[in-house]
Amino acid sequence: MPMRRKASFLSLSEDAVDDSLGYAQLDLSRPARTGFPEVIYGESKSAEQIAAIFERLAAHTDRVLATRVDADKAAYVMQRIPGVKHHPEARALTWLRSGEAVPDGDSYIAVVCAGTSDVPVAEEAAVTAECLGSRVERVYDVGVAGIHRLFRRLPVIRGASAVVVVAGMEGALASVLGGLVAVPVIAVPTSVGYGASFQGVAALLSMLNACAPGISVVNIDNGFGAGYNAALIHQNGTKRDET
Repeated sequence: MPMRRKASFLSLSEDAVDDSLGYAQLDLSRPARTGFPEVIYGESKSAEQIAAIFERLAAHTDRVLATRVDADKAAYVMQRIPGVKHHPEARALTWLRSGEAVPDGDSYIAVVCAGTSDVPVAEEAAVTAECLGSRVERVYDVGVAGIHRLFRRLPVIRGASAVVVVAGMEGALASVLGGLVAVPVIAVPTSVGYGASFQGVAALLSMLNACAPGISVVNIDNGFGAGYNAALIHQNGTKRDET
């Protein structure tokens, strides 16, 4: 039995890689293994590289997401590939074969951020989750400096299947919400803050040391990682509800 599994995996890894571009080996079998297609990280890639990878992935899957894409690169990709949508605040590009938005439904992810300065990272999380097929409710500018703003939106947050919490400065919002909700909380420290925040390290350590249970933490400014994990939680929970 173990030998058959190993042979099957080797066959999959050999047959489902596109290395024809030379500078990238595209993992075409990732949706079958993990549920979601490979995502393009655009920060260090040229516009031409992003567009070429985007085209190849679009030929094999129903959705493509590219993160950390600046405005100039985004303009090039959109000119070259029809149907690509640019999300400037999230610095992301998305493409859906159907061209349709995420379908409405009762279940959703809540993306919560402490301040307006944290919105770009929160938007990266939200756009990621939406591209991967989850509905998202955004709850922004509800940090602890005016915590009454959070309580006004608490019913929406408590109704989510998973909560992404994005905060800079001391990152306290994750601990507060961890003690108020009964679903997984994915905390994202941001590099927003004054000198002693150490470009997000202070918020990262605060979130890692939170006393409230149910909180997991991703890297500084990693909205993509949080949105991806929240989508996994949400969609696996939805599948169980349907069976």
